[in-house]
Amino acid sequence: MDGNQFKSLSLKQKVKTLYVHGTFIVAIRYYKYKVNLYSINNYLVEVFFNHKHDLIEKIEIMDRNNSRLKFYSDQVKLVFN
Repeated sequence: MDGNQFKSLSLKQKVKTLYVHGTFIVAIRYYKYKVNLYSINNYLVEVFFNHKHDLIEKIEIMDRNNSRLKFYSDQVKLVFN
C-alpha cells in the first residue's frame, strides 16, 4: 500500500493497517497530544491521541520537512532513503 492509498482509508482502517503492518518507533508529547510514530512501507505515520477526550483525533503521514521531526530525532535516529 502506498501513501496515497493509506491517506484514502478511514480512521478505523488506518488503525487496523498500522496494527497489522506498521512498526511502532517512538512516542512524544506534543501540545495536547501523545503522538505515536510508526513506520510502514517506507513512510512515517503519526497517530495523534488526545488524552483529555480519550480518542485518536487523527492519523496522518508525516511530512519529512515538518519541524516536529526534531522531537522524534532527539529520541531515535531516523534514516531516510
